[in-house]
Amino acid sequence: MQIPTLTIPSVAIEGSDERFPVRRIFCVGQNYADHAREMGSNPEREAPFFFSKPADAVVENGSVLAFPPRTQDLHHEVELVIALGAGGADISVGDALDSVFGWAVGIDFTRRDLQAAAKKAGRPWDMAKGFDQSAPVSAIRRGAVPAAGAITLSVDGAVRQTGDLSDMIWNVSEIIATLSTYVRLAPGDLIFTGTPAGVGPVQPGQAVIAEVLDKRLEVSFPG
Repeated sequence: MQIPTLTIPSVAIEGSDERFPVRRIFCVGQNYADHAREMGSNPEREAPFFFSKPADAVVENGSVLAFPPRTQDLHHEVELVIALGAGGADISVGDALDSVFGWAVGIDFTRRDLQAAAKKAGRPWDMAKGFDQSAPVSAIRRGAVPAAGAITLSVDGAVRQTGDLSDMIWNVSEIIATLSTYVRLAPGDLIFTGTPAGVGPVQPGQAVIAEVLDKRLEVSFPG
């Protein structure tokens, strides 16, 4: 048998034919107080916690996604996504934004029933969060990350999630700095920064539109 030839996952870059190679995907849990409350947690400003998705979970804007198996309760979570162009360990809050290449809109799709079962059993969330096509990401916009502005998600035209980036419990600099104390960050890493309240189910045949400021991401599921 021959050694496999692999393709590195990548994301489009706004206004360019070049692609952003994806090394790893990190996600921040419950980074908006209203979402923490709806998930039954205390929204006090405790240390952020993180989980991961595989790099090849990324999906292009406009894709039709296969509805994932082994779930009866697939949920949407709109998020601001940070793309890193530099990295390091123990990055200071003051230096954190120097590592940012740009930003995008993402959706953290979650098999909520599997997550709930894993939580109840004290088991990892991997299969609830890290499945195929679970991380749609828009084209990345180069430059500074917005600190405030609308973040929304709608399903079949009905608004489900609304919030403002300024409502994040931990801002982008703090997220990067804290995450870099756990792992050495590197160019190509994506960081999903949390979702506002209003997460809910998506069914086969539905279309999902996620927006951060003027950036838009749209995906759908076959009926």
